[in-house]
Amino acid sequence: MRGSNNIRKGPAMTREEAQRCLETGIALAREYASDGAIFGTGEMGIANTTPASAVVAAFTGYHASDITGRGTGIDDKALENKIRVIEESLRVNSPDPKDPVDVLSKVGGAEIGGIAGLILGAASMKVPVVIDGFISTAGALVAHEMCPLAREYMFASHNSVEKGHMAMLDRMGLKPFVDLGLRLGEGTGAALGITLVEAGVKIYNEMATFGEAGVSGKAS
Repeated sequence: MRGSNNIRKGPAMTREEAQRCLETGIALAREYASDGAIFGTGEMGIANTTPASAVVAAFTGYHASDITGRGTGIDDKALENKIRVIEESLRVNSPDPKDPVDVLSKVGGAEIGGIAGLILGAASMKVPVVIDGFISTAGALVAHEMCPLAREYMFASHNSVEKGHMAMLDRMGLKPFVDLGLRLGEGTGAALGITLVEAGVKIYNEMATFGEAGVSGKAS
């Protein structure tokens, strides 16, 4: 695909195109998975916080104004229009929250579908995935709605300043590692999260116990 369609006027893509996006992500996971692997998700795009917000609203039932943020830093007037676009997209397309592929195809995007597929593919092989920001988490939410067990292989790297981010994490039962006021989603948060996961594994496997270190349990 060279891009998805205008969700204000109709579906972002056909159901078949949405399924191919998912399959592409699954194929990437299978291609790059290996023993000890860990994936990090990220995306690059302009205006894709709009479909991500629509996905959040479709699954959670929140009003668009409650989960829509400023994205790249738009002013109040542009934010009002953004919320109106999301409301109209939900009205025009009527995505079915009980059918995650329907939500993805009607108000999502190709990158959201690809990320969802990657997470599903990784989970099927028990490979963990560290999720980046708002759009990546929208993909994770699609994966979660398709297969709730996939959340067992997800780590939330950070809490984005986008209003709807925590709503998604709460729905999946995920707690972010850090809250650093990050807005962008090109993988910076996931890169930080991966280092924390790797550090945690290293401490768990290599740190000496009090007994091994010869530390007395008695107070001096």
